[in-house]
Amino acid sequence: MMFIDPHIHMCSRTTYDYLVMREYGIVAVIEPAFWLGQPRTNAGTFKDYFSSLVGWERFRASQFGIQHYCTIGLNPKEANNEALAAEVIELLPLYACKEGVVAIGEIGYDDMTEAEDKYFCQQLALAKELDMLVLIHTPHRNKKAGASQSMDRCIEYGLDPSQVVIDHNNEETVEEVLGRGFWAAFTIYPQTKMGNARMVEVVRKYGCVSAAGRDNVRRIIVDSSADWGISDPLAVPKTAQLMLDRGIPEEHVRAVCYENALAAYSQTGQMKASDWLNPQSVDQRQMFSGNSVLRGQEPGIKSVSDYVLIE
Repeated sequence: MMFIDPHIHMCSRTTYDYLVMREYGIVAVIEPAFWLGQPRTNAGTFKDYFSSLVGWERFRASQFGIQHYCTIGLNPKEANNEALAAEVIELLPLYACKEGVVAIGEIGYDDMTEAEDKYFCQQLALAKELDMLVLIHTPHRNKKAGASQSMDRCIEYGLDPSQVVIDHNNEETVEEVLGRGFWAAFTIYPQTKMGNARMVEVVRKYGCVSAAGRDNVRRIIVDSSADWGISDPLAVPKTAQLMLDRGIPEEHVRAVCYENALAAYSQTGQMKASDWLNPQSVDQRQMFSGNSVLRGQEPGIKSVSDYVLIE
């Protein structure tokens, strides 16, 4: 089975992860712009970061047979430095329309401050102006209120729910998100977000039991949000396997772990299945700005088994 991980922060992961992910069937990833764990001090660091998302990281993934897309945005956590946020907002239009950018995101709320709301709304207005999709980060604290207010703001700014992915859902938010017609994404992440066994039950409840449920399964998306924290870049294929083991129909597993992400983000025209079904040939001797993905290794895609022992 093929998989898409539509929310993973590959700049925090190693090339070895790409190798393993490809072997587990991941054919495409979407990397949302996010915060790096340490406050950034000037807008130039964002410029370099956005450039790496549309440039080096896209190239690095391609060298291991994975298609890389990204979203561009000011993370809500970083909106609270207003002087810096205002400069970053000015940068966004320079990157939002570049090749491989599939949405404005991840944006939304962290602590639901006035500053977060201000820059969230400005980015919704930009998405509306550019007719782009939006990827919403829902807060870890007060998630239900944050999700509700995020959807209210999207409607207020004229966005169609079919153009908005609400991410980091849980059992508290799923009914409202699906009921209002938005895409409902779930992040399989230790402790703070969704567990893979819980995800099985969400799909069983909202994707398998009724005509309405079958409609919902078409709007549920599973991702990993793997980043620099303790997280798993194989969370999507592992959750898919658990779903199959626990009796979820294969067509529903395929929907939530592949087809729905493709349906949502292909609306941009930037992402299409032919990108990985008819890929360009890989030559790891290729360069990006004078640099290759090789770190002293011989060119050629290896299997994970080639790296079990380091001689």
